[in-house]
Amino acid sequence: MAKKNTNHIVETGKKSGTKEKPTKGKNLKVDSTKNIMGFEKKQLVEIMKMMIRSRIIDNKAMRLLKQGKTFFHIAAEGHEAVQMAIGLHLDSKKDWFFPYYRDLGTMLIAGVTPEEVFLGTFAKATDPASGGRQLPVHWGMINAQIPSQSSPTGTQFLQAVGTALASRRKGIKNVSYVSSGEGTTSQGEFHEAVNWASREKLPVLFVIQNNRYAISVPVEHQTAGKDGSVAEMMGGFHTLYRKRIDGTDFFESFNELKKAIDYIKSGKGPALIEANVVRLQSHSSSDDQRKYRDHSELEKDKQDDPIEKFVARLKKESILNDDDYKKIWKEINEEIDEAADRAFKANDPDPKDAARYVYDESGLKESLDYEKNVPAGEKIVMVDAINHSLHEEMKKNKDMYIFGEDIADMKGGVFTATKGLSTNFGDERVFNSPLAEASILGVANGMALAGLKPVVEIQFGDYIWPAFMQMKNETASMRYRSNNAWSTPVVVRVAVGGYIHGGLCHSQNIESIYAHVPGIFIAYPSNAADAKGLLKTACRINDPVLFCEHKGLYRQSFAITPEPDDNYLLPFGKAKVVKEGNDITVVSYGVSMWDSVFAAKKLEEEFGYSVEVIDIRTIIPLDEETIFRSVKKTNKVIVIHEDTFTGGFGAEIAARVADNCFQYLDGPVKRIAAKDTHIPYAPVLENEVLPSRQQIYLGIKELLEF
Repeated sequence: MAKKNTNHIVETGKKSGTKEKPTKGKNLKVDSTKNIMGFEKKQLVEIMKMMIRSRIIDNKAMRLLKQGKTFFHIAAEGHEAVQMAIGLHLDSKKDWFFPYYRDLGTMLIAGVTPEEVFLGTFAKATDPASGGRQLPVHWGMINAQIPSQSSPTGTQFLQAVGTALASRRKGIKNVSYVSSGEGTTSQGEFHEAVNWASREKLPVLFVIQNNRYAISVPVEHQTAGKDGSVAEMMGGFHTLYRKRIDGTDFFESFNELKKAIDYIKSGKGPALIEANVVRLQSHSSSDDQRKYRDHSELEKDKQDDPIEKFVARLKKESILNDDDYKKIWKEINEEIDEAADRAFKANDPDPKDAARYVYDESGLKESLDYEKNVPAGEKIVMVDAINHSLHEEMKKNKDMYIFGEDIADMKGGVFTATKGLSTNFGDERVFNSPLAEASILGVANGMALAGLKPVVEIQFGDYIWPAFMQMKNETASMRYRSNNAWSTPVVVRVAVGGYIHGGLCHSQNIESIYAHVPGIFIAYPSNAADAKGLLKTACRINDPVLFCEHKGLYRQSFAITPEPDDNYLLPFGKAKVVKEGNDITVVSYGVSMWDSVFAAKKLEEEFGYSVEVIDIRTIIPLDEETIFRSVKKTNKVIVIHEDTFTGGFGAEIAARVADNCFQYLDGPVKRIAAKDTHIPYAPVLENEVLPSRQQIYLGIKELLEF
């Protein structure tokens, strides 16, 4: 590893898999009285070697691809100088790294060896970024603060802000480094991240490596910044240190990054460095830039090759001659060939492990003591049970943080679910977020990576969609794509459901869409006791949880229960038989479950039918065992829910019943759900769209009479 502060740089270390390996730069303090800008001759040669190492790895990876031995590569060629400077200023054991796919040089300085780069290239089991699960050059390390990176452009920015916020809360003095190309700054999450970091003066170093092309789109078609400058575009953030630099010049890059980091460490705010670099290869191995770039432009870029510029400086200072330079290239070529050969011979991942680590396998959730007693406290409405659960878990876990829109006192949430929390636990642990759902989830992901337990609120399920990218491609996949090295056990509380005359955008159910996302547990309680028990469990386990709270049940009389005590936990994946019966099974959840209970009682009173009603309580995991056992007993089943008929989660339940219980059925597997339309505002229209108690009654009766 290379020691990452401004007073140390890399040197050659012991043989360990490769001929040259960083060694934390011991005893290599910069002395401004020596040689070029404080660097000793030996240090400058080692910097050059690392730049060459990065270049040769790129070339080797492209040759391997052409030989059909690999499938993908993105080159850093033309970015090496600024990446060396970045790596030399930071410490991957202390600072947080959120590099983008073109950050090869930075990662070499951070401690990734050439052999480890090729383990990722060949998708080997010992690839330190993902164990072969993620594309090459999607960086990550197990023994450093470099979480596994993903492919969506810009999602990493908010996570960096989250780690910086966690550092601030923990009192840790470090820097969260995050980088991208200039094209990614068109993404809203970049602007949200700069806004959050600047507003709170967080220690975030944003480095934009501007090579002027986002695949084929030139920078002038990306940004409104003067002269195509990202730094100019961000001029409104008065606490943000901004600087445009020549990223092909190592010495300028090193000096300017030091100034930026000094500014960050002064507590004045974050910094944004726009490093103008050149892209000497195509965007990726799947691209050919000759299709959209003039030959003259490509030739001009070669004049700014950062290695050639650095070498010219060393030759001018008589530190390097042509013979030594050729010898160094030859030696490093051999080193890289050997590293690639070793990586190629390494073991492939075991196919039997392909589906592992979607969820936590540590045994934690299985070790919890569930349902220790029967809820026996004072009767309580569901929203208050949720509020009490949050208060109790905040007392138990000092690393738990709650934030979202309008959740702090005096408001305490639009439904009062978070009332009193900021008063009791302070504004550091319970606070209002910007009105930006992607920010809420992205920052929560970063905080979770740093070891905190974020429990966030999305005000309405209808507005969760800006956060979907973070939840789908980051929260849900982090454990899997990092091969169990990293996880983001964020709890996302969200109000859902209709029957409150909320119209199109205050009535949506979202569970079926998220049920399609591996890696997230989904709870959907229908009463106060279940809500409290499931939420407390969600706050304690190491998996992400989407916690759906039906607005229509918050204060509904039939959802009132005796309150459980503060040790009451409910397991995920355990359904409840709310009403036992023998003639038909009703599978439901949320408001529809209660309508099913009322319909079942009416059918029993009027006709003597014996209807069994199951509340599944959690969507993911689904308690198939309880459902199948009931269906085998009653021989008929109907699934009822509030979401739309087409693609609703009831279709999944019905399919599983058909697959596993077909021989026990005396009738078709039926479903009752909302019409396939949006939910209108007018009460008469809403009542027509959503499943009614009368519709549910008639649907159950029809199947009973089949």
